[in-house]
Amino acid sequence: MADGIYVSMCGAVARTEQLDAIADNLANASTPGFKATRPAFEAFLPEGAGPASDKQYPAVVAAGFDLRPGPTQRTDNPLDVVPGDGLFLTVMTQAGTPAYTRDGRMTVDADRRLLLDGRPVLSPDGQPITLPPTGTPRVNGDGTVWVDDQQAGELGLARLQGPLDRVGPALLAPAPGGRAVPAGDERSVRVGEIELGNVPAVESVVQLISAQRSYDASMQAIQTYNQMNQRAVEVVRLK
Repeated sequence: MADGIYVSMCGAVARTEQLDAIADNLANASTPGFKATRPAFEAFLPEGAGPASDKQYPAVVAAGFDLRPGPTQRTDNPLDVVPGDGLFLTVMTQAGTPAYTRDGRMTVDADRRLLLDGRPVLSPDGQPITLPPTGTPRVNGDGTVWVDDQQAGELGLARLQGPLDRVGPALLAPAPGGRAVPAGDERSVRVGEIELGNVPAVESVVQLISAQRSYDASMQAIQTYNQMNQRAVEVVRLK
């Protein structure tokens, strides 16, 4: 019966991690550029158990990201962009390392730097994009940045491959084994639009209810096994 408690506890822990991921997805459903987290589950045999064992321990072994594009919204702002299919904009974090996002709401600060959520936008060679002191900036569909009739830079666009880490609500960075591949000739952006989070709210609510019921079932199983253990102890004492 102790094995049953351990199996149920593993199930409850796994469902807790799933609930946390779904809740974070729902909280960021309206965050531009947000990519949903998708936990991956796996079942393990107890240590030393043979293939005929009837006990398996569930666990969350990884949390991947759903990189599919979200719905878009028209803004007609010349500095709002949606990267081409599968591409990410490159920005510099406070730690001075690159990170990647689909949130293309760019602004210009007092130093005429191109920013995304307060972070410098990087060019393909990893340098911040600084605009001329005067003039109106705009972005072309090939990712080039112009101020009036003068080209002022080029957006750093990349594809993400392999494992990723979340380093901000809409920011991702390659984890060990992952990498960012420059877009090369596949560079493209849609101007005057933004991409919203790719979290379907209704689907996530259904997932949340299902995960909560599974968690409750695991907790009920723990209580049932605990009561059975207590009764077994009482029987032994009576003997």
